[in-house]
Amino acid sequence: MAITKTRASGTEPRRGRGRPQARSDDDTRALIVAAARKDFASSGYAATGMESVAKSAGVSTKTLYRLIPNKAALFEAVITEGLDRFAARIRLRACDNDDLEAGLREALIAYGELILDHTVLATQRMILSESDTFPEIAETFYNKAIKRTESTLANWLKAQADRGLIKIENAAEAAGMLLGMLAFQPQRAVMFGHTPLLGADELAHRARIVAGLFLKGCAR
Repeated sequence: MAITKTRASGTEPRRGRGRPQARSDDDTRALIVAAARKDFASSGYAATGMESVAKSAGVSTKTLYRLIPNKAALFEAVITEGLDRFAARIRLRACDNDDLEAGLREALIAYGELILDHTVLATQRMILSESDTFPEIAETFYNKAIKRTESTLANWLKAQADRGLIKIENAAEAAGMLLGMLAFQPQRAVMFGHTPLLGADELAHRARIVAGLFLKGCAR
């Protein structure tokens, strides 16, 4: 007599794995921008091509061009991605801090972590060396990175002035001075003196000194 095996009650038949879930365009774009950041910093602007970035990111060239149409747009995405995170951090954390000095320290630390970074410094070196041939990359960096960073901090300073906590005549000018106080000397030391980047404790210490000096000068 043939014996028919029955599946245990309550169990489901095993299914094949099937196709993996597709990656979202946002996630794919993030991979592309991360790969481009490394390629621009290590190879330079002229030597970095869309095809090489696609290969580094592990995506097809067709996908890359669908999400980012050309190298100029890709470079702009590299520059603005870090600034988006910086601006969000200022809005969500520094601006919500009732302690003025702590809020300013938070803003300065966020900026220091953004700008005092090996890849960012390598990108700046690349811009300096290739801007005569590609002036558009210097213009992009100035408008999308330098001016936007100053504007983000200037808006924070103006908000504190509107609250009556500090007295400043020109928020944009004050923001530029603050950022220079924090980062200019460490940047030069790394780029020209080949000294190590500031560690987290060193950056926090520098931010505390800069914030204290600034607030003493503009306190009401």
